Formats: sequence, C-alpha cells, structure tokens
Amino acid sequence: MTATSPATRPETAQEPVARPLWWGAVDGFVAGLVTVGLATLAAAALVAVGQSSGQPAPIAAVSGAFIDRTPPWLKDFAVSTFGTNDKRALLVGTVVVLALVCAAIGAVAMRHLVPALVAFALVGVVGAAAVMTRPGAGPLDVLPTVLGTVAGLWFLSRAAPAPTGAAGAANPGRRWLLGGAVGAVTAYLGGYAGGGSSAATVSRDALKSAPVKGTKLAIPAGADLRIPGLTPYIVPNADFYRIDTAIVVPRIDANDWRLKVTGMVDREVEIDWKTLQGKEMQEALVTLTCVSNEVGGDLVGNAVWTGWPVRELLALAGPKAGADMVLQTSIDGFTASTPLGALTDDRNALLAIRMNGEPLPFEHGFPVRVVVPGLYGYVSATKWVTELKVTTYEKDVAYWSTRGWSATGPIKTASRIDVPRAGATVKAGTVAVAGVAWHQHTGISKVEVQVDQQPWAEARLAADASIDTWRQWVYQWQATPGSHELRVRAYDAKGEAQSPLEAPPAPDGATGIHVVTVKVE
Repeated sequence: MTATSPATRPETAQEPVARPLWWGAVDGFVAGLVTVGLATLAAAALVAVGQSSGQPAPIAAVSGAFIDRTPPWLKDFAVSTFGTNDKRALLVGTVVVLALVCAAIGAVAMRHLVPALVAFALVGVVGAAAVMTRPGAGPLDVLPTVLGTVAGLWFLSRAAPAPTGAAGAANPGRRWLLGGAVGAVTAYLGGYAGGGSSAATVSRDALKSAPVKGTKLAIPAGADLRIPGLTPYIVPNADFYRIDTAIVVPRIDANDWRLKVTGMVDREVEIDWKTLQGKEMQEALVTLTCVSNEVGGDLVGNAVWTGWPVRELLALAGPKAGADMVLQTSIDGFTASTPLGALTDDRNALLAIRMNGEPLPFEHGFPVRVVVPGLYGYVSATKWVTELKVTTYEKDVAYWSTRGWSATGPIKTASRIDVPRAGATVKAGTVAVAGVAWHQHTGISKVEVQVDQQPWAEARLAADASIDTWRQWVYQWQATPGSHELRVRAYDAKGEAQSPLEAPPAPDGATGIHVVTVKVE
C-alpha cells in the first residue's frame, strides 16, 4: 500500500474551532438581550395601536406573574427590605436571572447546539405563558414574545462552532456588538414608548384646568406643627408612599375609563369619565396606611383627596339584602374586599380623582382610585379601579385574602417618632421629640412619651382636623448626657391605648411600641 503524502491527501472536512465556554456565555447573553429588546419594542407598538389591554412585555409579565404567586412572608421581606422600591428590585432580579439563564444556555450551545436552542425556546414559552396570565390578555399579546424569541434563536444559532478558516471563527466581537446594540436600543425604545400614553397624559393635563364642583376643604390652623424633621401634615404627592401590584404603572386615557357596579344589585350601573366629572365632588382629609407597615415604618401618608362619594354610586345600583362586601377590581387585575358598610355609611369613602389639589399621579391611580378611611389599603384603596362587585365574603375572596391576609383589615392604633431619628446625637437641654399617631375613622385622643424607664408623660397634640387623619404630636424633653431610649404610645378617641404586644404585619397589621435610641452630649 502506498502512503498518501499531505500534498496529495484528499481534502477532509474542516474541524470545528474549539472556542472557550465564556464566548458561548456572551452569545447567550446577547441572544437574550435581542429577545427582550425586540419583544419590548413590539409590545409597546401593540399597546400604542390599541391592540392590547394586557401586559405584552415579557419581563414585566414574568415579574407580575411572580408577584401574583408571592407568599405573604416574601412580600413582607421585599417591602421591609426595599420599601417602595420593591417592584424595581423585582424587575432587576428578573433581568439578572434571565441574563444568567441565557448565558448558561449560550455556554451549552458551544458544544450542543440543538439542546441549547430547545432550552432557549422553552424560556420563550415561559415568557409567553406569563404574558397570557396577565389581566386583559388576548391572543395578540404573545406575538411580541414570539417575535423576540425567534430573533434570539436565530442569533444563538450563530454560536455553533465554526469550521477552521470560516468567517467568524476568530473573534465574534462584531456579532456581539451588533446584537448588543440592537437589543439595547430596542429595549430602550420599547421602554420609552411603553412608559406612557400620550392620550393618557393629555387627559390628565386637561383635568388640571377643569373646574371642580363642590366646596373646598379648610385645614385648621395648628394641624401642622412644622417642627424640623417631622413629617409634614400633608404629604406631597411626590413623597407619598406607593405599594401596589403593578410592575408597569397603568397609563389610562381618562376618556376610555369606565366603572361598572355589578353583582348583588337591583340594577347594574356603569359610569364613564364624563359622567363622573359632572358629579358634585367633595374634598376629604384621609390618611392611608399599608398593612405591610412595620412599627415605626413610613408606609403611611396623609393627603387631601377630591372625589365623588362611593355610597352615591352604590345607591344608584341598589345593593340587595344579604350582601356584605364589595369586591373592587383594578385594571391590573388586583382585587380588594371592602366591607359594604364602609362604602355606604357616612364616612368619606371616595372615587378620588385628585390628590392634594392635583390630578391623581399615574402612580397613585389616575384617572380614578378608591379611598376609604379606617381600612388598610389592601382591602380598600384600589388604584385604576374598573369594577365594584357587590357580593359576600362567603362567595368571593380578594387578591391578598387568598394569600393568608385578613379579609377585612381595619386600621389599628399606631404611633411613630420622627425626631430625633434613631441613632441621632443631640445636645443636652430641651429637645423636641415629635411624630405622628393615627387610628383612621376613630381618631386619636392622647399621645404619651417615655424616656428610658421613667413614667409616661403626655405629649402635646396638634389640632385635630379629622378622625380620618393622623395627628402630629410633640414632647419637650429635658435631655441629659448619655444614651437614652424614647418610646411612644397613642390612645384612640375611645381612650384605648395601642397594643404594646409585638406582632408582624401579617395577617392584619403590625402592633407594638416604637422605640428609638439616641445619644445626648
């Protein structure tokens, strides 16, 4: 047998280039970026042309689906850790997890392309499933995710080991740069376009100059003590706490808004924005409190709300005998179980359209939200409200009631020290210890402060504007050098002191005494 020399050896198939796994990881990451970017842009376009009333953007949909399945303990952890940034933290976490998953799939693709493509497609299926679980979702809502996933699959298929000498066998930097640019730009454009509806903005701006039927509310002098460091009596809109389940803030054109009253009623009623605008409005001072608020926490705020009494709308529908609950529904699918009596008695339960004299911010429910004094927000303060279903607690349960929280959620007496802050250092002498106390729709009659283990001393209360709001208080402390513990407790209008027993927010609101430690020099 004659040996064949290299010069005359038949041409053999080119061997694939062995690339490092991190190259594949970058390919997978960029493929994910392309997928999310194109899907986000397509979702914004779908919403812009009025073909979606759901949540077609996959990242937001996955985050929303996660929130829907969040157990109470995890919700408490998120709120206590991140406060009003909990949704931003969830979005960042979703993006980080997706990036790691895509990078891992890209690394696998360097050795096993077909299984990697299947895995990538399954990630797209998860995103599409999340989109379809969002309230108001329709068949067209999955198209952005499908489009993005197909683009990502095509990009990832380029990660297959290239034969020696083939184009791109050296450094795929140009592909990464191009794919990354496409993904980043489309994600930015999609986020920018999806961040607001021009029609919604126009309808909100129109309300700024619209006349309001009804009388103005007068806040009594002395309701705000104006002590440096003390939370203002009226919390500015920009500083008001925000806790809800909306990953992406709904931006609704007020002219498209409708509110239905259904369920156990003599007649179903539906009103639109124009009808609501023609009603006699009233202003009400109401403090809202989140049930997740820890002892001494800041998930509570006071504002002037302008709106039409809910009881007047319910009277038009005529609730039937036996009904004891109204299931409120938001456009984002959130529901709240409100006692029927709290919406039909003489308290200032409103369909609010203004907050502190301004149209509701989008983050706080524009065009219309519900405000009910005396109840924690999770059973009363529905933003972007679209339906009120008159029903019973036996027949229906609300969003958080299915997750282990109390179905009724009445407010508990609470108080907080704002100044001096925990850990602060103050000078010896007269020190103003000040804060707020609340028990909405019952009122506050007295606040006491304790220094170390000394007897409780009564603080001075600010003027009482309404039983539905908090009251500021101040105690002039003769501070002596050293480390001291300051405690506060409040009494409601019936003379009952707040509970000293420590209890977490779940299932019906935290209790305990707020304590701060300060140093006096």
